[in-house]
Amino acid sequence: MVVVMRPNTCQEDIERLVERFKRMDLDVGITNGVGCTILGLVGDTACVDMDKISMNPHVERVMRVQEPYKKANRKFHPEDTCVQVGTAAIGGGRFSVVAGPCSVESEAQIISVAEDVKEAGAALLRGGAFKPRTSPYSFQGMGLEGLELLLEAKAATGLPIVSEIMSPKYVDVFEETVDVVQVGARNMQNFDLLKEVGRMSKPVLLKRGLSNSYEEWIMSAEYIMAGGNENVILCERGVRTFETYTRNTLDVSAIPAIKQMSHLPVIVDPSHAAGLYWMVEPLAMAAVAAGADGLIIEVHNDPPHAKCDGQQSLTPEKFGHLMGRIQGLVDLMGKTLVR
Repeated sequence: MVVVMRPNTCQEDIERLVERFKRMDLDVGITNGVGCTILGLVGDTACVDMDKISMNPHVERVMRVQEPYKKANRKFHPEDTCVQVGTAAIGGGRFSVVAGPCSVESEAQIISVAEDVKEAGAALLRGGAFKPRTSPYSFQGMGLEGLELLLEAKAATGLPIVSEIMSPKYVDVFEETVDVVQVGARNMQNFDLLKEVGRMSKPVLLKRGLSNSYEEWIMSAEYIMAGGNENVILCERGVRTFETYTRNTLDVSAIPAIKQMSHLPVIVDPSHAAGLYWMVEPLAMAAVAAGADGLIIEVHNDPPHAKCDGQQSLTPEKFGHLMGRIQGLVDLMGKTLVR
């Protein structure tokens, strides 16, 4: 249920109404919008008499929310959420690019790529320390050593780091090391992991599952937010379809659809969507034009010899060219590119 207060209602009157709802065993989320305050009621709202609430002179209107997600719902939070990560920001008119290799392979590799993507304009560094692979015989990542190398790259460049968590047992380690915790597509509905990540203080980048609906994706974000962590970034990375030419099919329509449904920022991963390096740039441009709040791009200094996903990785030179092209398009969309 959503309660919209009248413009310029004093704080004391708002607090009295909030206390009234809390006595009904409801959790109350407070959003201070432009000119008014919105109360989001979470819990068993069947006991709430909408007519009586509407009679309050400080209440403009009361609405029941039909969707199963509450905290992530735009009706609860009409204004776009901006997730701040150090000097970088995603959402609320701020556009940030996350770039780096699929996996951390060595100290020289990750520092070299970090320096290159920073120079080109990336605001955050991505790098996989733990890699979920289809085959158990494929490179699984460097694990904890990979996280240490990411910290070295951060020290060298100042870029906040984004890395994927695969197990709840690493929550404490990720809390101490990374700046943004990535939950990958294969773990989008790993609810035990989502609950643990929800207790963390670090922002979470939540990728859409291979075959999941918009509502299922937002409900996974709701798991994280229900745990207390409301700094969630949604990432569209392509879905599985009947087409086999590309690795996945980028669902560009997800960007405006999710923005209609939720206030959370949406970024796009054209690298995993295409699986082909030469398609990354046009898909990235399409994502910006559709209203995305950021991009996550795979960049490798030697793609032919990459241990993971070299075929979809851009060289630093190609990434620099992409950054030069999106600057004008981001401006055209009325957003600010964070560098």
